[in-house]
Amino acid sequence: MTRTDVVVLAGGAAKRLGGADKPGLSVGGRALLDRVLAACREATRVVVVGDRRPTVRPVVWAREEPPGGGPVAALAAGLRHVEADRVLVLSGDLPFLDEDSVRKLTGALEAGDGEGVLSVDDEGRDQPLVAAYRTEPLRREVALLATEYGSLSGLPLRLLVQELDLARLPLGPLASFDCDTWEDLSTARARIREHGNVLEEWITAVKAELGIELDVDTGVLLDLARDAAHGVARPAAPLTTFLVGYAAAKAGGDAPEAVAEAARKAAALADRWANEAGRE
Repeated sequence: MTRTDVVVLAGGAAKRLGGADKPGLSVGGRALLDRVLAACREATRVVVVGDRRPTVRPVVWAREEPPGGGPVAALAAGLRHVEADRVLVLSGDLPFLDEDSVRKLTGALEAGDGEGVLSVDDEGRDQPLVAAYRTEPLRREVALLATEYGSLSGLPLRLLVQELDLARLPLGPLASFDCDTWEDLSTARARIREHGNVLEEWITAVKAELGIELDVDTGVLLDLARDAAHGVARPAAPLTTFLVGYAAAKAGGDAPEAVAEAARKAAALADRWANEAGRE
């Protein structure tokens, strides 16, 4: 990612959630705000506009004055802390935003000559809080709105983005899915438990919880666990994968390669074990 800062809007009254602490609500055991921050791992600086809270990465905190002034006022407060020429602007309640979508937005902004790139949902609606902008044009329009209206409080985002030269980028149905209602939250929680998603979601959550930034071939480990369970005994599966991780940590060096090598050795051992049992 080219040097890019991020402003996350994590305030708001959450009226349709009965005033609940929306950024702190969890999906897959992780707070909504933390899920958004995890998608911005490559950002140089992250500014969160909202109440202070523990987060998975260091952030700069900001607050609009007065609090509850709406998205334009919140964005203006966040922009005061932005240092990069490009800025991602995100809402703090996007459970399915991922690093790939973030890279696509920043890549499209870098490749074009416009003032910003908005994501659009499957129905073609603009998503100004899942977008990448050039910082100075965004500051310019904020200043013009403040002059025209005397205050940014309560102004809708469409007044800000309608004057910018923007490109549109479809990111699929989930990147801009937000949790405005309890039904939205239930939908998000149910989706991550679907068969095709649950394992990846779980591994991502465990790595976040343990503070691990490690990309390994989970297929290799699953195959190893299967071989250990079938060729030795079912309890051998979790114990073997634990020992593989321990061996990789002791070996040092490039972590994914160390895990792959340890898994290869353990899989060969499980195969020999199974072969011996088959000859008896």
